[in-house]
Amino acid sequence: MNHSIDARALDLMLRAGSRWVLWLLICLSVAAVAVAIERLWFFARARRQRGRVEAALAALRRAGPVEAQKALGTARSLESTVAQVCFAHLSEGAEAVQEYVTAAIDTDRVHYERGLAFLGTLGSNAPFIGLFGTVLGIVRAFHDLATSVALGSQAVMAGIAEALVATAIGLLVALPAVAAYNILMRHVETAVVAANAVSHQILAHIKAQPATLPPAPKAQPAKGQPTSETRPAGGQ
Repeated sequence: MNHSIDARALDLMLRAGSRWVLWLLICLSVAAVAVAIERLWFFARARRQRGRVEAALAALRRAGPVEAQKALGTARSLESTVAQVCFAHLSEGAEAVQEYVTAAIDTDRVHYERGLAFLGTLGSNAPFIGLFGTVLGIVRAFHDLATSVALGSQAVMAGIAEALVATAIGLLVALPAVAAYNILMRHVETAVVAANAVSHQILAHIKAQPATLPPAPKAQPAKGQPTSETRPAGGQ
């Protein structure tokens, strides 16, 4: 039974070869390049909205939240989303605004990190995919050597060298993927830091405004003590 399973696995490896691994790595590398370009374009568009956020903060300090919202307009970035959330809940107090800011950052961060998991996974596993292709190629080379007497060592070495190309391609795909992942994650962290800085500026403006306190409640008389209405005239 074990021999049958080994024979079938060997036959499957020999039929598959290592060519398909190379094509898989090429397709994955094209997908990684597409993800990296799309994310860079996304971050570039978000960065162009920084001027509107700065104008909105200046308008907030100068004329209040209404003018700040007008200056912000329809800007689309993590910083602008945080600013819009702060302006929408400005009357609820600093503590409530801080909670809304945290929720907004956690929600938008998912959009900023879209596709980065693919780059990280590819960077970690592409060398192993290439190594798998190399193993398949080596298995085929040694099988050919064992089944063909006329096949010389030179041909076997050529087959092994061809199989090692898969490992080289795997490393070639993994290194740029890891670099792109680190660069893009740095952009995400920078956007989160900038959004937190915007929220702190708005929270500072909220705390600097004079607080409107509710009227103090009237003092209640002690139990059993007569009030001014029930106290007899003349202090009797």
